[in-house]
This record gives sequence, C-alpha cells and structure tokens, in this order.
Amino acid sequence: MRVALLAAALALAGCTSLIPRYERPEPPVAATYTADLLPGGAGTTAAADIPWQTFFGDARLRTLIQVALDNNRDLRASALAIERARALYNVQRASGFPTVGVGVGGQLQPNPKELGGGTSQLYTAGLAVPSWEIDFFGRIRSLSEAALAQFLATEEARRAAQISLIAAVANTYFAALADDELLAVTEQTLATREETLRLTRLRFDVGASSEFELRQAESLLESARATLAQQVRQRALDENALVLLLGQPVPADLPPGLRLADQQLVTDLPAGLPSELLTRRPDIRQAEQLLLSANANIGAARAAFFPSISLTGSVGVASTRLGSLFTNGTFAWSVAPQMLLPIFDAGRNRANLAVAEADRDLALARYERSIQTAFREVSDALAGRATLTEQVRALNAQSNAEAVRFRLADLRYRSGASSFLDVLDAQRALFQVQQAALQVRAAQVQNLVTLYQVLGGGWTDPASAPPADAAAGSAGGTPAAAPTSATATPKPVPMPGALPPGTETRLPSNPVPPAPAR
Repeated sequence: MRVALLAAALALAGCTSLIPRYERPEPPVAATYTADLLPGGAGTTAAADIPWQTFFGDARLRTLIQVALDNNRDLRASALAIERARALYNVQRASGFPTVGVGVGGQLQPNPKELGGGTSQLYTAGLAVPSWEIDFFGRIRSLSEAALAQFLATEEARRAAQISLIAAVANTYFAALADDELLAVTEQTLATREETLRLTRLRFDVGASSEFELRQAESLLESARATLAQQVRQRALDENALVLLLGQPVPADLPPGLRLADQQLVTDLPAGLPSELLTRRPDIRQAEQLLLSANANIGAARAAFFPSISLTGSVGVASTRLGSLFTNGTFAWSVAPQMLLPIFDAGRNRANLAVAEADRDLALARYERSIQTAFREVSDALAGRATLTEQVRALNAQSNAEAVRFRLADLRYRSGASSFLDVLDAQRALFQVQQAALQVRAAQVQNLVTLYQVLGGGWTDPASAPPADAAAGSAGGTPAAAPTSATATPKPVPMPGALPPGTETRLPSNPVPPAPAR
C-alpha cells in the first residue's frame, strides 16, 4: 500500500507544469539577403556542412588550426564550462528524487510528575528520508529544464568558440603572409631607392643634378625605411597573436605553406536564407537555449504561489535501550507529510515572478539581437565577396600599368624627354599600388574566411560531411573527395582575381640611368 502511494505521488509530481508555452520568435530580419550580393552559380553545400579540414587547402594552416584546437586556453575553458554546466544540471535533476540515508538517533526527555518523573529514552536506527518535496506543480522540474537549457547553451558556446578560433587562426596566418610579402616588396623598394640615391648623389657631385632632386631621393629612401620598420613591427605582432591563439610557440616542424595568391579555399559558399542561420549558427542556438532557460524559470516562479508538499519518513528499528537497539529492537516506521501554503511573504513570490519574466524578455531581446547581428555579418561578408574580387583585379591591373609607366618614365628620362621627378613619382606610385594590392588580396582571403565563419562553418567533423550528391561543383573546378573524409565536399580553388604565380610586377634593380648627354 505504501509503495502504491509513493508511486502515485511520483506520477502526480510529473503531471503539472507551469512553464509558458514556447514558440520560436519570428526572425526580426528580412526574408532574403540583398540580391546584388548573391553571385550566380554558387554551390549547394552549406558552409556548416564543410569541415574546416576541407575548406582550407594550405597544409601548414591546417596544422596550425589543429594545434590551436588542442592547446588554446579559451577553447579549453569553454570545454570546462560544459562539464560544469553538466554537473549543475545533474545536481538540479537530483532534487526531484528523495534523499535516502542511514540514520541513528536518540531521544531523551523528562517524564511528567504525574507519570512518576524520571526520563524516557528512545533510540532508532534505519533508513531515513530527511525531507522530500513532492513536485506537484512542477517547480523542481522547471528548474531542471532551465538547468538543461543552460547546459545545452554551454555546448553551443563551445562550438561558437571553436568557429571563432579557427577563423582567428586563419585570418592571423593570412595577415602574416601578407606582411611577409609586403616586407619583401619594401626591402626590394628600399634597395632600389638606395641605388637611386647613390646615383643621384654622384650626379649632384658632378653638377648634373640639382639639390632638389637629391633631397627628393633622400626623402623617398627614408620613407621606405620607415615603412620597413613599421612592417617589421607588424610582422612581430602577427607572430605574437598567432602564439596566443595556438596556446604555445609556433612549431618548428610545420609543413610547407602556400603563398597568399596560391591559397586554395572553397569559394562557392551559398548564403542560403537568413532563417537558416537559426540552425546553422551555434551562437544563435546558444541564445535560444538561454531564452528557453529563462522561460523555464518562469514556471518555477509560478509554482512558488502554490502549496509545497514535503514528505519526511523513516523505517528501521527502535528500542528504549541503546545496548539492545540492534539485538532486541522492534520494527518502527514513520511518515510525516507537510503542506505549506504561502499566505504572506511581503511580495517575495510576486517579485521573483517579475524577475523571471524580465529575464525572459531580456533573453528574447538578446536572441533577436543575435539574429540581427548574424544577418549583418553575413551581409557584410557577401558585400566583400561581391566587391573585393573586382578590387583585386583592378589593383593588379593598376600595378601592371604603374610598372609600365615607371619603365616609360625611365626611358624618357634616359633620353632627356622628362625630368627626374617623373621617375621618382612613378617609383613612389608603383610602391603604393603594390602595397594596396597585397593588402586587398589579404582582405579578400580573410573575407572568405569570415563568410565561412558567419555562415556557421568550422565545427563540423569530416565524418559528418554531406553525401557526395550534395556537393556542387565549385566556381573554379569540380568537386573532389577530401583525403580526410569518405564523403565529397567542394574542392578548394585558388582565389579569384589573383595574379598567377610569378607574374607580380617588380621594381627594376637599377632604375636611375647615368645622366643623359647634354
């Protein structure tokens, strides 16, 4: 009979829930992205379904990313936060079950004089349930659901941290590659300007050049030295940032890497619809789990207005003498139910409910904000993809034009048809456009990494990649199976708009000819 009553209490405890009905809010963004930002012929494999091992074609970069995933302290802290949230959920879930322990107790109390005075003794030993709240109105279950949502939110936070880490390592690596190439161009320009100054000084000494031309050459040389110092400093900062992301010094046994212009990335990333971000972006799913947790807390706050029913009980042996407790003790049991109905609490329960509802509204605002932020980030990345390719192409063409202008200015000055200032101006313009072309090329590669990140790519394992028929051909090639996965994903292709290897414009080694005959 007692077992049946206990089972009935457990069944009733799970029947009632005061948690508000949850319906996913409508995304507070447009239904589609701007049509001008969506290129035609994009692939059909979503970014979230492309493993990062497939997205990046540089073996050196893949090794660095793996080192970061193994050693980065922020990512490790996110993993530890998951373990903590799991433990907290288990603690809260255990509150719905009775605590059973072994207890030994004694009681001494004086007898009334009418009963002869003296003291009476009672000793007990057995199993005891100190106090078990029967969850008729779902308060404990609501708190358990809130803790479960918090736990799931930490898992999504860990995935979001991994995506951000992969993108940060890749962008830092590409920035370092761009700075290496800028250093090479600057060092070459510096050598050229040193030779220019040397020849200009010789001409000035023999009266074939004015002091104005000499000072102009000196100014250009010092400008190149200042630029070189700045780029050396920036390259050191890139190295330091990479070390922090890796969580250790950069390994010395890295595989060979690719030049910036040779980077092979999956360029056919379909943007899809903004609503797909709700399931693709871990940070949005994290915000939704936090919203679910706040919604469950409302159920717990509502349950506090209803009676709380607790049960205390024990079963074991009892004896009036301690020495005979375990030998001649008699069977004893006790059940003490208690119901408490709040009548006056100075508005505490009402205030707790108001706090829970405010927390829910705050979580809703943050959830909608995360959707709007994601929409803006994807739109920005799409805008970059739509314009950076043309910008790289134009700067490459301008660089070639400036190289030709420099050679023509050199020939015109050699023949006496133009002044030395034309040569210096062409030299300065060529250096500036070479720098701009390298910086925009780096921005183009980093923008594609950012697009991959904001579309939710970066946490899918190779084993969970889509089947072969789901992978569409890329813009620059046909799909091929990745060596790390049995499934097919788009093949990385070189960045569009980049010059073929070895075709970048270079400064002549000796741009200043001897003084023309006069």
